[in-house]
This record gives sequence, structure tokens and C-alpha cells, in this order.
Amino acid sequence: MSPLRMSSVGIAAALLGSLLALPAFAQPKAVDGALVGANGMTLYTFDKDTAGSGKSACNGGCATNWPPFMAADSDKPSGDFTIVTRDDGKKQWAAKGWPLYYWVKDTKPGDKTGDGVNGTWKTAKP
Repeated sequence: MSPLRMSSVGIAAALLGSLLALPAFAQPKAVDGALVGANGMTLYTFDKDTAGSGKSACNGGCATNWPPFMAADSDKPSGDFTIVTRDDGKKQWAAKGWPLYYWVKDTKPGDKTGDGVNGTWKTAKP
């Protein structure tokens, strides 16, 4: 095999490896009575959102503390899981019409420290 052909095979293998290393976007799943994201972290809903509106009321500074559970452009809604469009045009998962968020103070899978914060945040339930 020529050196040029070998190097293009190596480049293709490296690119494929990089693509496989990208995080997978996935629908939320239920674990121990709570919805969790692909990383296993607890998801939350926000009482100031309106279920089924297709919008998130948590933007800007709010979204810094409560990062949205983002959906890839290629993700497809299924069953109770839908996708809303945020003010910035990005996509976010919703469960039963409620946009889903992480809480920055949860540090490991299973943490639910955001439940009840300000009386407006709740652990998302399946």
C-alpha cells in the first residue's frame, strides 16, 4: 500500500474514532423514580414553564444555574418526550410538555438537591 493511501486510511480511522467519542444525545430515562439525562444526572421541571407551550421560561442567568437538557437537531420526539425550541433557537427535551433541566449543584448521578429550590423546581418524574 502506498504511503499516501496508508495515511488517508489512518486519517479516516481517526475521524471515525472522534465521531464515536462524541456524547450521544438521547431521550431522558427513568431511574429510581426520577427522569435522568444521558449522563445519569437528575432532571427537573420549572413551575414557571407552561406545559405544552413549546417554550422554556428559563433563559439567560436562569439557564446558567439550570442548564437545559439539550436535544440534537437529529433527535426525534417519542411518546411523552417532546422537543421545545428555546429563545436562542436551540432544542431542549421536554417530558409531558414540561421542558427539562439539570441543576448545577448536583454533582453526581442520583443527586436531587434541586428538588424544591425556590418552591418552583421539581424532580422530573416518569
